[in-house]
Amino acid sequence: MAAGKRLTLLVLAAGIGSRYGGIKQIDGFGPSGETIMDYSLYDAIRAGFNKVVFIVRQEIRDTVEEIFLPRLQGKVDVVFVNQELDSYVPAKFLNPERTKPWGTSHAMLCAKDVIDEPFAVINADDFYGLDAFAATADFFKHENSAHAMVGYTLKNVLSDHGSVSRGCGERDEQGFLKSVVERTTIVRENGKIISKEKEGDRVLAPETPTSMNFWGFHPSILSLTENYFSDFLQANHQNIKSEFFIPLVVNEMIKTGQGKVKILSGGNIWFGVTYKEDKEIVSAKINALVKQGMYPNKLW
Repeated sequence: MAAGKRLTLLVLAAGIGSRYGGIKQIDGFGPSGETIMDYSLYDAIRAGFNKVVFIVRQEIRDTVEEIFLPRLQGKVDVVFVNQELDSYVPAKFLNPERTKPWGTSHAMLCAKDVIDEPFAVINADDFYGLDAFAATADFFKHENSAHAMVGYTLKNVLSDHGSVSRGCGERDEQGFLKSVVERTTIVRENGKIISKEKEGDRVLAPETPTSMNFWGFHPSILSLTENYFSDFLQANHQNIKSEFFIPLVVNEMIKTGQGKVKILSGGNIWFGVTYKEDKEIVSAKINALVKQGMYPNKLW
């Protein structure tokens, strides 16, 4: 990545948080009331990102702007984009019974008109640590075609309070992703990691390389995503619970030879909130990092 080249952080902050029981994107976890998103923004800026795009829903946009615009002023360029039910969805595919947007790839697609540079994608409610941002920024310094996924180890990214959804990957001998499958109901049971599926329980290897939705993409992914979304809508518009996940796009891209994805080794720390019970644990982990001197007591 040449000096001065743009590097964008795309923050997916439009989720509903139904299992959490509140707006977890803006809930306070740090010692001075910092959100999890604050730490990602802080780490991204330290790693060299110079633009932030927030994907939000209209109901929380004003609140997110009020919180983060003052904190980021003068540090990075900031853009806000709404993810709406009808964003990039032709009228013939709109279903009045649908209440939730179409998932992470749909959220990414909503940023198509405001990104034309390499970018990282993260969830607003996941804590990834500086290494993940630094590894991705470094990757784009010397990589002009391949995309990236920060790899985590499955056994380290589960919740003790219920099922979670994870993108379970498979790597080839060169360290590139062969495929990634979004398994939506993963639990610990009797000392094993189980994916609950229609066909029955599937036992997963604890060391499985896992996506925590930290991706590094060249902007070419956005046109591909738009094309794939058109096909997805054609097949799934009548299913009001169907979701257009980023792994669907990545798998199609790999399968059709339209792109490769390198698995990066920056996944050294992760924690997140899915359930209300996770909040106390996450707050304790953040406070421990502050005490270790990895973050200041007050970020901004």
